[in-house]
Amino acid sequence: MSLSQAQKKAFRSIGHHLSPVVTVSENGVSENLLAELDRALNDHELIKVKLALPERDDRAVMIGELLADSRAELIQTIGKMALLYRHNPQVNPKLSNIKRFENHHGRH
Repeated sequence: MSLSQAQKKAFRSIGHHLSPVVTVSENGVSENLLAELDRALNDHELIKVKLALPERDDRAVMIGELLADSRAELIQTIGKMALLYRHNPQVNPKLSNIKRFENHHGRH
């Protein structure tokens, strides 16, 4: 499912308030990292990932791997941060960043 520009804009607004829940080190993608990424996406749907890689090209390759392995959609990258989204039809509304922030969109 491809997201509309309006949805991506709303998700970027929500993502601004999030802290990274997964950090990718220079060691790259491991089974444990993918398990944590999968858990975070299932629980929160919209997550921020920190990529501790110095080179922009390396970060782009790593994001591609994460997207392929997690079936998530890239919403935005800024520097060493990536905002990822994967819909979960049975999400817990108390954990989902989408559900928690949907009424706060655009308001501070």
